[in-house]
Amino acid sequence: MGLGEWSGRLSCTACLLAVVALIVSSRQASPTSIAIVDRVPRVLVLYPYDERIAATTTAGEALRSRLLEATNGKIDLFSEFLDLSRFPEGDHVARMARYLGGKYAARRPDVVVAVGRETASFIVANRGTIAPGAKIVAAGFGTATAEKIALPDDVIGAFSTFNILKTAEMARGLQPDARHLYIVGGSSDFDRSWLTTARADLKQFSKSFDTTTYLEDLTIDEFVERASRVPPDSIILALTVFKDRTGRNFIPRDAIRQIAATASAPVYGPYQTYIDHGVVGGNTVTFDALGRTVGDLVIASIAGKPASDLEAPQTYIADARQLRRWGLAEKDLPPGTVQMHREKSLWEEHWVILVTVSGLLLAQASIISVLLLERRRRRDAERSAQLHLLEAVHLNQSATAGALSSSIAHELNQPLSAIRNNAEAASVLLRSANPDHDLIQQILLDIQEDDQRAGDIISRMRGLLKKRNEIDWQEFDLNDVTSSAIHIIHGEAERRGIKLTSTQPPGELPVRADKVHVQQVILNLATNAMDAMLNAVPAGRTLTFATGLANEKAELRVSDTGDGIPEERLIRIFEPFYTTKQAGTGLGLSIARAIVETYGGTICAGNCPEGGAVFRVALPLSRRGEQSR
Repeated sequence: MGLGEWSGRLSCTACLLAVVALIVSSRQASPTSIAIVDRVPRVLVLYPYDERIAATTTAGEALRSRLLEATNGKIDLFSEFLDLSRFPEGDHVARMARYLGGKYAARRPDVVVAVGRETASFIVANRGTIAPGAKIVAAGFGTATAEKIALPDDVIGAFSTFNILKTAEMARGLQPDARHLYIVGGSSDFDRSWLTTARADLKQFSKSFDTTTYLEDLTIDEFVERASRVPPDSIILALTVFKDRTGRNFIPRDAIRQIAATASAPVYGPYQTYIDHGVVGGNTVTFDALGRTVGDLVIASIAGKPASDLEAPQTYIADARQLRRWGLAEKDLPPGTVQMHREKSLWEEHWVILVTVSGLLLAQASIISVLLLERRRRRDAERSAQLHLLEAVHLNQSATAGALSSSIAHELNQPLSAIRNNAEAASVLLRSANPDHDLIQQILLDIQEDDQRAGDIISRMRGLLKKRNEIDWQEFDLNDVTSSAIHIIHGEAERRGIKLTSTQPPGELPVRADKVHVQQVILNLATNAMDAMLNAVPAGRTLTFATGLANEKAELRVSDTGDGIPEERLIRIFEPFYTTKQAGTGLGLSIARAIVETYGGTICAGNCPEGGAVFRVALPLSRRGEQSR
């Protein structure tokens, strides 16, 4: 049976089922045509029925895709649906020929693709009117049909034949114990032609069954009812039902779907389009590859290359869901059967991924072990580095305290002397005949204030000299720490004749770090600045502290009026043991940078335009500071 033999009926969507591969047949092609040059080639695809038929539409789309791919889109494609099933009358055919002849008079096709027997006959009869001189490629029917309709030798054919015997043998392999055979066919001319072919092809095969029954010339309801009552050990072969006994028209796959839905035995059919409609499977041809192969013939014709008729071999196809439904064994399928909707095991579907993932997990486990070991080593190294930093900071604090000891002693001596003097004055007043109690009360208040002042000095010194093994993370205002550092050095600044100035923004500058460490940074910068002003004119010695926001960070600027820093030394000034002082260790600025970077900040040095050096310390704002902004 061939696709083009379905004359005068709605085409079955299975009629153009896909071709898996094509082989050269015995018919020879016409002589080589002339290649088309200097313009875009034109291809006209003629369909026998209307656009609702899935088989012809799918084959046509595969053909279009192949042509567009091969020509890089440089091709004119035209499509026409002749609708010969609903309008088979000669008058309609003649009108259609005249219409297409006029329509394409100014754009004559170079190649015409005729899908189906009716279309091939139509274009052969009317090629002079529609496409004189065009190459004709016919597809979708068998070589026997080509001979029957006297297809001219210059027409290239992509032929396909449906073999019901192979479908029956496939069913027998899946159901070796079946005792009954049923063949279903409709009442149209094509349906009857199929039944005639089946009787001849299955004559010998049917002798292996107890009974062979042809279900034909029935209504659709009778087909459904009879199929629902067949014995379970039966095989049902569904051909086509274009029309039932009442004359009702069908697309065959829809009719077969109704029959298979309630059938009491497995149903098989020779068309791929029956899959998904209740059929177990069959031996068939596919229409997607057919369309692409026809495209190859068209491309050869356009290029002027020789081409020969092609025959479409068949392939076995099965629906894995129906195999499970009927309990049929996958191992009994013919070799090479294409299973649709087959649920692969996890290993079958993802074995590459599983192997890869297993290897990755093993490698990852090894890497994680190495990383954990490395992490532990890094933590030990960080802890050791932190202890070294704390030790260096403590030594630096001690050195700073030593450098400021004389001024601190002088500063501490002031409140102590005041306390002594006030105590002596209070004692004299108390020994008088009429002591002035108000004055004594004021003296006692002064003693308390001087005591608090001395206590603050001692507290600041304790903070400088206290040794710790851990960083004391806390949130504080950079303005407060700056003010505290100024209090510590103001005595030394007075001793050296240095004026201290400070500017601060109205709001807070909250940062998160170790308060004592940040204070030590400020003291290091301040003592370096005071040392830098030794040679400056006494009246011009000024040390300035300024805090504020810069680039969304809290910033402190410490500037002096000394000689500044030579440009060639700026890049090395924070290196350990690098110093410009004769008695310096070169560790103060290095320690200051280590402290600032520990808390995520930066420190840099430069020169002021008006003279002197300036150091900038920037620390990240704490969350409270970010939210307040």
